[in-house]
Amino acid sequence: MSQGNVRALGFWRCWALVVGGAIGSAIFMMPAVLVSYGGLGLLSWAAAAVGALFVAMTLGNLSRRVTKAGGPYAYAHAGFGDFGGFLTAWSYWIALWTASAAIAIAFTGYIGVLIPVIGASPLLMIGSGLFLIWTLVWLNIAGVRESGIFSLATTILKLIPLIIIGSIGLFFVDTETLPPMNPGTTNSAYLFASAFALTFWTFVGIEAATVPAEDVIDPEKTIPRALIVGTLTIAAVYLLVAFAVMGMIPAGRLAESGSPLADAGIHMAGSWGGIAVSIGALISMIGAFNVTLLAASQTAMAAARDRVFPRIFEQMTRHNTPGLSIVIAGILSSVMLIMSQTKGLVGAYTFVLLIATLTTVVPYAFASMAGLLLGIHDKNTSPARRRREAIVSVVAFLICMWVIASSGEDAAYWTLLLLMAGVPVYVAVTRNKKIEAGAIQADNNSPEQA
Repeated sequence: MSQGNVRALGFWRCWALVVGGAIGSAIFMMPAVLVSYGGLGLLSWAAAAVGALFVAMTLGNLSRRVTKAGGPYAYAHAGFGDFGGFLTAWSYWIALWTASAAIAIAFTGYIGVLIPVIGASPLLMIGSGLFLIWTLVWLNIAGVRESGIFSLATTILKLIPLIIIGSIGLFFVDTETLPPMNPGTTNSAYLFASAFALTFWTFVGIEAATVPAEDVIDPEKTIPRALIVGTLTIAAVYLLVAFAVMGMIPAGRLAESGSPLADAGIHMAGSWGGIAVSIGALISMIGAFNVTLLAASQTAMAAARDRVFPRIFEQMTRHNTPGLSIVIAGILSSVMLIMSQTKGLVGAYTFVLLIATLTTVVPYAFASMAGLLLGIHDKNTSPARRRREAIVSVVAFLICMWVIASSGEDAAYWTLLLLMAGVPVYVAVTRNKKIEAGAIQADNNSPEQA
């Protein structure tokens, strides 16, 4: 919600939300996760970039029609009403605080490189993750403008080490180190589909610029431009860095690394290279966590204002920020961080990111179909443009379905369980609204009124 109706987010800050929301922990961990998929992992990343671009175009089209805060939730609510809006908000909200936990997990891995005593102690690793969470909770309570400035600064800082690794690292690539296209005996099509679900996670967060729409300057133009330019920026950085790292570090060593880009930095410039990359990774994760927390609190606030989320989420601080919404997201992220430590660093990260991906893709799917529905009824847009937008919406929806289908049984099981857990919440929140509406209808139909 804008502070005193003064809009503080222009193109570059929105671009920073897109890039900063997506480039967080994923690029610093994904080479270790993807190396077992071989060259198919890189191909899946390119395919995921194309899919993300269709999603970005769909969200951009929707941002021109729906300019209220809430992002995917606001779009689904406009297209499908209260229950569709609630399911989208619930799923997206879960995705955001789950993604925050994934970022915090990766953060603990890289801070362990800089400070070995932390890396050697599970308790200190959890403590460092909790420190990240609650420092950013405080910053987001301070104000949307402050959060936007912080996001822009961290986005610029995080790109520097990535561009260095991606460009200079090409000179260190050994073609014999690059993994084979399919390193195992698993069917290539199945392997590619599985890798696609993982690589699509790396683009989750591009929608962050749509969430605080009421704080964006000229949102109908700024948000679509930021989405497209930001997504292309992300894709270029990801593919360049992944190729360089996989060509520098042998597959066996890379698969066991808790900080693969730091290892690449050490390979390029010794211990100082590892330290520099680790600092860049920490800045990246801090920036991504900031954007994710901002989106989580703003989404819950927007849903609460529409009376489909508990009213507690719309309570504002003196800084005009949804303070309790931010604190609740921080608490849930902290719980997920602590619970995930039993799986080991890479295992915990992979599991959490799959749940975060699925619970984000569900809102993307709802938003895609909302875009199709709203476009059909938009008589102020030319038929030719409506047809183009309809094609983009359908393709984006099919991509979302592919991600869901290829994400695996465990992730789908937990995602469905979390979604269904929201239905009683919806009943509890909207029961009075429904009862009041029914009472009014009953009064209108009573004999006394006849």
